[in-house]
Amino acid sequence: MFLVSFLVLNTADNPRQLGNNIFQAGSIAQKYNCQLTRMDFQQEEGLMSCLPLGLNQIEIQRGLTTSSTAIFVPFTTQELFQNGKEALYYGINALSNNLIMVDRKLLKNPNGLILGTPGSGKSFSAKREIANCFLLTSDDVIICDPEAEYAPLVERLHGQVIKISPTSTNYINPMDLNLDYSDDESPLSLKSDFILSLCELIVGGKDGLQPVQKTIIDRCVRLVYQTYLNDPRPENMPILEDLYNLLRSQEEKEAQYIATALEIYVTGSLNVFNHQSNVDINNRIVCYDIKELGKQLKKIGMLVVQDQVWNRVTINRAAHKSTRYYIDEMHLLLKEEQTAAYTVEIWKRFRKWGGIPTGITQNVKDLLSSREVENIFENSDFVYMLNQAGGDRQILAKQLGISTHQLSYVTHSGEGEGLLFYGSTILPFVDHFPKNTELYRIMTTKPQELKKEDE
Repeated sequence: MFLVSFLVLNTADNPRQLGNNIFQAGSIAQKYNCQLTRMDFQQEEGLMSCLPLGLNQIEIQRGLTTSSTAIFVPFTTQELFQNGKEALYYGINALSNNLIMVDRKLLKNPNGLILGTPGSGKSFSAKREIANCFLLTSDDVIICDPEAEYAPLVERLHGQVIKISPTSTNYINPMDLNLDYSDDESPLSLKSDFILSLCELIVGGKDGLQPVQKTIIDRCVRLVYQTYLNDPRPENMPILEDLYNLLRSQEEKEAQYIATALEIYVTGSLNVFNHQSNVDINNRIVCYDIKELGKQLKKIGMLVVQDQVWNRVTINRAAHKSTRYYIDEMHLLLKEEQTAAYTVEIWKRFRKWGGIPTGITQNVKDLLSSREVENIFENSDFVYMLNQAGGDRQILAKQLGISTHQLSYVTHSGEGEGLLFYGSTILPFVDHFPKNTELYRIMTTKPQELKKEDE
């Protein structure tokens, strides 16, 4: 049994507005068979009792049972607020207007996805997380950027933007070998595995590389690193051309076949990967801009970027440091078997190595295209879901068990509004970023705003 005083405080800018407000409040109460009585001659005590001072000056009380009293308690919304040093801001709870602060590292599996239709704010949300992560944690950040839209933010944070294109002067050497690559296996074995994947992409064919061809490549890889292993100085690092020359000097005709397939990437028009690295890949925030890679080089470019990411993750693992990897337009990676397999591998193994991958994509259908790729969806405990297209909404409702009411938050919602999945918690959020800030100008991707900025 509870003794309850129930007070309703009406405020307004002028007496006429106040009259309207009181009338409105009265008619709402009337609808539910309740009558509101005006507190004549007790207004001041009523105001003091309504203020959050914990002091009730009104003696009018009514006896209510527990279930009736519980209706008046407004705190039935779910909250997500973690106090940790590395908890990042992800918007405001749409139901209670409280901040949502979470640390993805505390999840069983910190892998994440940012899903939404074009223009719903996917890239912007990723950039906001990158900026927060850069300022609040000591994690390294790597971005695979197929649309060249992260450069302004990365440059502003004094990061390294690596533009990979046939005309660019930024070079990454796919043959770069890191001697701290792994504790368990020899760095050379892992590098050999990567170069086999690379040659498989280049030589192609329905069945990939034949056993004899694999043996020849493996033999040449071991020989080509001999000088560097004896004297590990940067200038002794081999490049593709060294591998090509070694293949040419082998007796087997298979070696000549592989060398000829490699030729276009060594001395031909696609020789962008035949140079020593001349960029700082050890910067805390690195963005690989692969927008201008042609169709022929896109697959290889993505494979080289994935290898660079593994390199960094293994170095950071030894230093007990986390690595965040953002893949924009992720559906591009899932189209090719080789890069899709590499991506699934990241989603499966990254957590053990201290990596936190985040995929940014438009259509969920791409993620469910094959049993293999579906693992990405199932291995993500963090989903930041913005406005969804009709077909995708139904798939997501079924996969994630979203109620009809929760679906309304991703149906024709505004930019920066949606649902956040954190482990087993589902929360509607709103994130209206202030537009009059310098950070907003760096992060926006709206064409009209970028045009105004250029002018």
